[in-house]
Amino acid sequence: MNRSECVSVTNETFLEQNKTRRKEYLYRLLANTTRSLIQMEIKARRLEENMRRIKEKTADLLWKNKDKALWHILFKNISRHVSIRHQFHQHSSLTRIMQDSKGPGYSSPLDAFKNGAREKLLYVVCVQPDLTKQDYLATVDVDPESPTYNQVIHRTYTGSVGDELHHSGWNVCSSCHDNPDLKRNLLILPALHSAKIFAVDVGTNPRKPELHKVIDGAEMKSFNCAYPHTAHCLATGDIMISTMGDKNGNGKGDFILVDAKNLKVTGTWTKGDKIAKFGYDFWYQPYYDVMIASEWGSPKSFTCGFRPEDVPNRDLYGASLNVYKWSTRELQQVIDLGDEGCGPLEIRFLHDPKASQGFVGCAVEANIFRFYKATDGTWKAQKVIDIPAKTVKKDGEEFKLNGLMSDILLSLDDKYLYTSCWLHGDVRQYDVTDPEHPKLKGRIVLGGRVVNDDLTVIEDKEFQEMTQKPVYVKNKRLYGSPQMIQLSLDGKRLYVSSSLYSPWDKQIYPKMTEKGGWLVKLDVDIENGGLKLDPDFLIDFGSEPNGPVLPHEMRYPGGDCTSDIWLVKE
Repeated sequence: MNRSECVSVTNETFLEQNKTRRKEYLYRLLANTTRSLIQMEIKARRLEENMRRIKEKTADLLWKNKDKALWHILFKNISRHVSIRHQFHQHSSLTRIMQDSKGPGYSSPLDAFKNGAREKLLYVVCVQPDLTKQDYLATVDVDPESPTYNQVIHRTYTGSVGDELHHSGWNVCSSCHDNPDLKRNLLILPALHSAKIFAVDVGTNPRKPELHKVIDGAEMKSFNCAYPHTAHCLATGDIMISTMGDKNGNGKGDFILVDAKNLKVTGTWTKGDKIAKFGYDFWYQPYYDVMIASEWGSPKSFTCGFRPEDVPNRDLYGASLNVYKWSTRELQQVIDLGDEGCGPLEIRFLHDPKASQGFVGCAVEANIFRFYKATDGTWKAQKVIDIPAKTVKKDGEEFKLNGLMSDILLSLDDKYLYTSCWLHGDVRQYDVTDPEHPKLKGRIVLGGRVVNDDLTVIEDKEFQEMTQKPVYVKNKRLYGSPQMIQLSLDGKRLYVSSSLYSPWDKQIYPKMTEKGGWLVKLDVDIENGGLKLDPDFLIDFGSEPNGPVLPHEMRYPGGDCTSDIWLVKE
């Protein structure tokens, strides 16, 4: 064999080996990609619509791009200076899909707003007014294409009585989006009266959740904390739950930590000597090293019903926002909202993780305050919405009827603020594009004290509504009033439930307690503003198997406008 023949054989051998190596590398890349995509499908199985789209797109891309890559390997001399990885990325959009295969939730609020799947299930906390029966989590089918649409399809009972389920949260949420090892599969239900924490498995079978674990109330009380309220997940893998009192029923604002892996109470979050006088809701914004919490009052007062004589007593009802330094967990500032800010309940930072402002709904006087970071580094608050009281008459006696603002939430694009007034009976939509000057864009009345047969409106400064007729949906009268609200990710559907807190329900709306609460849907005009009642959607909780129940907070399987907190990407 001459030299030229040797060189030819050497070149052919080199090229063949090079092709083989590249081909093997490509197959390894495809195998790794396939595994990543399979993991992504498993994590997204609760979002059936997205899962179908991803499956179809993945199959198409894998087949097409495999053909392209093999075509280049077999019939073209790929340059040594261009990596196969680069070629593969140039010929497909698979890189983007792989980047989306991350942890729970969405990468940003706008990602959820624009790309989030339509809700198909609602998990609704239901409280039994009959204390000999169990509270439960109701699974409601809200998929218009489903044969069980507009029905309660499953009930997950607590297994005990006297718990008073109230709010709910997740084991993980969008604050953990960058961790692909975490799964949003447990709904966390703190019980206001028993101090138990119920973890419900909604991942194994989203349509039939099962009770996964019960954390006994003694664990929380061992840290002198009780009356748990809001649950949020933290990026650390912990679950944080706000508490409103000590084990004896005195007011105390603190936070319990639960390890999300083993579901054990590990202690309290707060450090330092300062403890808030009262507790209720909270929202954190790590970009500004801050967490802000709101206040209700002393459990010794509010668990006995609504007593107007207790409201002016600042040892029984709160009127402040408590500002914590996030990194040190210390209470650094208390913002006194005054009498007009009595009972600051639901607190919402803007969803934008770089926003330094938000809103809090103050129940008693039905006002909304905007809180914000001032130029001097402190946090301040200003009243931006004031819903005036109505003058009413009952049994010949005139008195002022405040709105009692019980819930607020923000759309994921931070354009609209929604609120409910539990005594006036209306749901409102405000455009908060200019947060200092909200504009009322939509309003609908769904009940309230003003439709009671024994109450007459004498003066309505805002709308001059002197009479208000009862509201009927599917031939059922809505007794009670709108209370908790939950917005779809795209902002087009607002779900409304009727129960505030069972001792107050029994006192203020005994007919609702007797006949059962309800859940309705409002269609939202997100372009021009406006709310419209869907006449064909009603969940009647007066027709439940164990008697009438009281529906409170609502969640979607994949997170929603009030459960998830986003962090600034590094």
